[in-house]
Amino acid sequence: MTDAIDAFIDIPGVRNFRDAGGIGALRRGVLYRSGSLHTLTEEGARRLKALGLRTVIDLRSAFELEVWPDLRHGLDHQTLHVPTLPADREDDEHPWPEDQAALYPFMARTGAPSIAAAVRRLAAPEAVPAVIHCAVGKDRTGLTIAVVQSLLGASEAEITEDFLRSNTGLGLLDGPTPYVDETGTERVSRPVSAALLASSLTWIETHHGSIAAYLAPHGITAADLTALRTNLSA
Repeated sequence: MTDAIDAFIDIPGVRNFRDAGGIGALRRGVLYRSGSLHTLTEEGARRLKALGLRTVIDLRSAFELEVWPDLRHGLDHQTLHVPTLPADREDDEHPWPEDQAALYPFMARTGAPSIAAAVRRLAAPEAVPAVIHCAVGKDRTGLTIAVVQSLLGASEAEITEDFLRSNTGLGLLDGPTPYVDETGTERVSRPVSAALLASSLTWIETHHGSIAAYLAPHGITAADLTALRTNLSA
């Protein structure tokens, strides 16, 4: 399995940046995961350029983008904005759960269009190297990356190991830490656990039978999955 320390890459101004590859057939150097780029420094941009970055897939809400837009410092990558969660937190049909345990199956239920869009983009040869990010690269990014890694043949144990590295990357090994969100409200960032990711993947399996079937209603075909594997595999 990928060594936990080697997975992390120091990109000044970006939290929790690491290579998502090295497990299953997903090769190193084509897909990265991180927190947002809204505090990216010029040195951080130089390091992203050195990685050959071509695409940023941003899973945050439109409001998050308005308050905390990603910085470029001259980088010429393409950006794809595909929010994982519904646009309106107060939507009566799809209110965002505040409880972390409820959030993960909720993301699986509402996030399929976003995940499918990310998969479709990653299947394009000109898209990689790419980085997928949300606010801190933990929850929304965690699920999206897990789906891609699964499609590339990674085992559940490998996927979970990578998912849990966010606790190291975000300083959550000792428990929750406070933070200020995009509205200026103080909240608590909580560690992730294997059970959280399992609840999302179990929801997908229970309701669709497979990840391929989960993505199919959103336009992802067998040809798309073959292209994804060809583009990202070792």
